[in-house]
Amino acid sequence: MASMNKVLLMGNLTRDPETRYTTGGMAVCTFGLAVNRRYNNARGEQQEETCFVDIDVFAKQAESCGQYLRKGSPALVEGRLKYDQWEDKKTGQKRNRLKVTAERVQFLGQPRGEFSQAPGRDAAPSHDAPGGAPPPPEPDADPFPPEDEPAAAADTPKDDLPF
Repeated sequence: MASMNKVLLMGNLTRDPETRYTTGGMAVCTFGLAVNRRYNNARGEQQEETCFVDIDVFAKQAESCGQYLRKGSPALVEGRLKYDQWEDKKTGQKRNRLKVTAERVQFLGQPRGEFSQAPGRDAAPSHDAPGGAPPPPEPDADPFPPEDEPAAAADTPKDDLPF
């Protein structure tokens, strides 16, 4: 029997990401994502509901998420569902939850990391961070510098073109 476990979510982080490392040295980043849904109810009134999802990210992606994402950051998460079961140590009750294990996280907003300006930071914005734009050209710079050799294409007959 065929099966597929694939999730695509787009929303905003509900808290700052928490990055920790396994004993083997692999990074694990955990954060919450709020996903909104707007719809019209039976009376035609517009309604909004929010779904809160816990996300786990591993390895290099985890380090990037911990560095660039903050509470409120918009993100697109592609991953799979994971069902966790355990027994509560205090009460002895069986507990469970459904989480998303991210395979890919795309940052949708302005970059916010150690190399860019974020609220409360005095760092200069960086264009090396993901999603950063290249710096604008200098006003005095010529966008079309002169060529060293003149183009010979105008003198070449159409039959002599190499293609």
